[in-house]
Amino acid sequence: ELKGIVFVIQSQSNSFHSKRAEDLKRDILKQAVDLGKELPTVLLIHQIDRHEGAWTILPLMKDFSLTYGRNSSWIFFCEEDTRIQVIKLLETLRRFDKSKEWFLGKALYDEESTIIHHYAFAENPTVFKFPDFAAGWALSIPLVNKLAKKLKSEPLKSDFTIDLKHEIALYIWQKGEGPHLTAVPEFCTDDVNSYKVDHCATTFSNFLPLCGEPVNKEDVFVAVKTCRKFHGDRIPVVKQTWEREAALIEYYSDYADISIPTIDLGIPNTDRGHCGKTFAILERFLNHTSPRTPWLVVVDDDTLISIFRLRKLLSCYDPNEPVFLGERYGYGLGTGGYSYITGGGGMVFSRAAVQKLLASKCRCYSMDAPDDMVLGMCFSGLGIPITHSPLFHQARPMDYPKDYLSHQIPVSFHKHWNIDPVKVYFTWLAPNTEESHNGKKVGYNREDL
Repeated sequence: ELKGIVFVIQSQSNSFHSKRAEDLKRDILKQAVDLGKELPTVLLIHQIDRHEGAWTILPLMKDFSLTYGRNSSWIFFCEEDTRIQVIKLLETLRRFDKSKEWFLGKALYDEESTIIHHYAFAENPTVFKFPDFAAGWALSIPLVNKLAKKLKSEPLKSDFTIDLKHEIALYIWQKGEGPHLTAVPEFCTDDVNSYKVDHCATTFSNFLPLCGEPVNKEDVFVAVKTCRKFHGDRIPVVKQTWEREAALIEYYSDYADISIPTIDLGIPNTDRGHCGKTFAILERFLNHTSPRTPWLVVVDDDTLISIFRLRKLLSCYDPNEPVFLGERYGYGLGTGGYSYITGGGGMVFSRAAVQKLLASKCRCYSMDAPDDMVLGMCFSGLGIPITHSPLFHQARPMDYPKDYLSHQIPVSFHKHWNIDPVKVYFTWLAPNTEESHNGKKVGYNREDL
């Protein structure tokens, strides 16, 4: 029965995202009413605020078990842009014996072992399947109860959350003692208008959010972090690829080179971390750029980014709110911890966020502290939630499953290692690969890279 399903929307508190999640909740409940069914429970992750790490889901298992462990059959997770055909979802779940331990989803796998999964299953990475969150995924209540019990006796280790969907599948698998992901063909990521979706219980719109006109070029200030040893090989790639998309761009280095030109912030280069340099960039943005420039983007010199697409995405956010946007990672979220935006994929700040951060006096504990983690700690201390977008990527295109990228219009990738970065940019990110024909992707030529 529908009332036996608990829907959990992986929502966020930013006003744009919370509205989309509320719209999805309304749609699920309306479908239930139209079917004449008793209403199911629909939860929004960002409203379960007892946990800073609620988005990592595993810390919620004990609550789920306690609250729903007796009267429910399934917990169904989805993203705010997942579209659900409730009647088809019911039919799909009925195929599985709810008294058994089930982990259901659309299966993704790595074609080659990848750094973002700590090179797991290096012998043959294709054997391990993990769910595409965009298609929705489900846990039977017996499995939820089992996970809750395990978490009680063995709390989560306080380390990094990098790719949640892979890490959840690993945790459930328990080195072969727990269930594998069961692939369910009705959990789909095809667009709702695709001819393929007749059998689908879920669909996913693969568009770049656009909430009005893209923000003006002059509204985005781009700061590139570099150092003298990379002036000769990394900066020319930026100039050949995405620099022309930026109206306002400065290169920050440990050496002033007028041919680029770079600006020496007076911060010596460090081999790692770069916290001192990043905070100097934030101070400079606040004090030396026009107060009318609402957005700051901080990227590494080996980040490949589409400023053209970012301007569309930023049309959905209010720069008067403290917005800190990018790809979300977590540190120690099982035991308190904090979330942060990982630096390589690009970190986007509203001016309001920079003002609040610098007014707080939260600073680097050392010049070579990891800048992205210190920023996460600071914003967490200020009670400002970070905003996650899966369109920013800390790694290269081949570090992600092809099927996962196939329903994305990416904003960034990171690292030049073992790739031709110019080719990656023109294949995946250049404006002419997707010129917004009704939000549909056009003319992608993504050969294997």
